[in-house]
Amino acid sequence: MASSPPLRVAVVGAGAFGRNHLRVYRELEAAGEAVQLAAVVDSNATVAAEAAQAFGVPAFETIEACLAAIERLDAASICVPTVHHGAAAEPLLVAGVDVLIEKPLAASLADADRILELSRKHNRIVQAGHLERFNPAVTAARQHLHQPMFFESHRLSIFTPRSLDVDVVLDLMIHDLDIVLSLVASPVREVRAVGLPVLSNKVDIANVRVEFENGCVANFTASRVSTERVRKLRFFQPHQYLSLDFARQDLLMIDVTAAAGMDLTQLAALAQMVGQHPSAGLSLKKISVEQGEPLRLEIASFLGAVRKRATPLVSGEDGRAALALALEINRTIAAHAKRTGL
Repeated sequence: MASSPPLRVAVVGAGAFGRNHLRVYRELEAAGEAVQLAAVVDSNATVAAEAAQAFGVPAFETIEACLAAIERLDAASICVPTVHHGAAAEPLLVAGVDVLIEKPLAASLADADRILELSRKHNRIVQAGHLERFNPAVTAARQHLHQPMFFESHRLSIFTPRSLDVDVVLDLMIHDLDIVLSLVASPVREVRAVGLPVLSNKVDIANVRVEFENGCVANFTASRVSTERVRKLRFFQPHQYLSLDFARQDLLMIDVTAAAGMDLTQLAALAQMVGQHPSAGLSLKKISVEQGEPLRLEIASFLGAVRKRATPLVSGEDGRAALALALEINRTIAAHAKRTGL
């Protein structure tokens, strides 16, 4: 049987995120994957031309011009600012193009619902670009999940002018909101939150407590005005504690029920990694994690869903759920600011 023709893809938005998508598609193509980078779209003619030259593809200033000129387009990455996600997704979905939309899925639930409505109407795939779901450490952690009851998330970044069209909750924290929602799989019962603008006119640092209907509690801290970069998630379940480092793609599991045959030297060495002291009945184990670039894994998964006409690992509905929680957090932050006179 003849092999299927390569999927022809475009990248909409050639800023920092878009150029990474362009790079990964080109790398997959060079590696022999059944994909062909067909076009780049950016409303800034200079940016579009630079990307076209760098990646050897035709450039267009509008999606409509791209669709009119490209004979066949199967899929696209949408990497424009969040407020334009809905406007970018609509003509692509109507034209029968499957889309990977960078997080957050949209700027509002109304926009998100419109995107999902169009995807159903035209039988198109929408994948939300929550790339941390594809972090190998997250994949490894899922294999050890049985009854998580408490999460502690820290995502801190040094200030840059990137992504200032959204606040820190929609910029950074939403990664962890999406992951925890997928791990807990329980409705949210209560949200408490506080946040402050520091260097921009939007909230730059936030602390959030979310309680779920099943009793699980999650604490989130996100900052884009930190002096260091930290991306960690820790969670606790009966007799077990797991510590995940997104940047290092490390996963450490601490089992308090047995020493697991480790001698004192091994236990002390592992304990030093997390700044704890070995004690009887405490077993520390570094879980094997197969390293990989999350964006490449995300795009490969998207292309697989397009080929198989399957629900993507991070569906449009998942993206909407993370957005809904992020917007509820922002409403709670605004109410707290008003109540305290901030």
